[in-house]
Amino acid sequence: MRIGAHVDQNNPLDNARAVGADVVQFFLGDPQGWKKPVLPEGVEALEGSGVDVYVHAPYTINVATSNNRIRIPSRKNLTQQLEAAASIGAKALIVHGGHVLKDDDPETGFENWRKVFERVECPIPVYIENTAGGGNAMARRFDRISRLWEVLSGVPGLESKLGFCLDTCHAHAAGRSSSTPSTGSRP
Repeated sequence: MRIGAHVDQNNPLDNARAVGADVVQFFLGDPQGWKKPVLPEGVEALEGSGVDVYVHAPYTINVATSNNRIRIPSRKNLTQQLEAAASIGAKALIVHGGHVLKDDDPETGFENWRKVFERVECPIPVYIENTAGGGNAMARRFDRISRLWEVLSGVPGLESKLGFCLDTCHAHAAGRSSSTPSTGSRP
């Protein structure tokens, strides 16, 4: 079993060793910002260390929205994050599923995700992470995650470039726990 941790982006190997992690996840810059990713201090030490690296994309990325002022810069930033993460040997880029506007049909968000994978080059896999809140979120509820997966599985060649990251804290905050059924009711 390999144990992972979300660590500070500066000197990620030192941070991994400090907590006994075999796998790390970190940001390449401000998680709330739109700036290009920045390779952190000490990142070169990860190569050959045996520690697996995953990069978390900024929270601002929302490729699901119908708002062009957010979706278009989100696609650009997603591309930049993918390239930077690949350059440091990351196994995947983790990104939140985003959300649609209040009056939008969720299908709009699913289709916008599909368009991303038709237009963006993925040098490493993208793992879509569940979110804790938002009534219009693409990856909060299990039925929406299932539908997103269904839509994306129709994109040719995507099988090796798509994954899912289950954040158990987000699932709990969204009202899911080991005692809460995902659909229907318990017998």
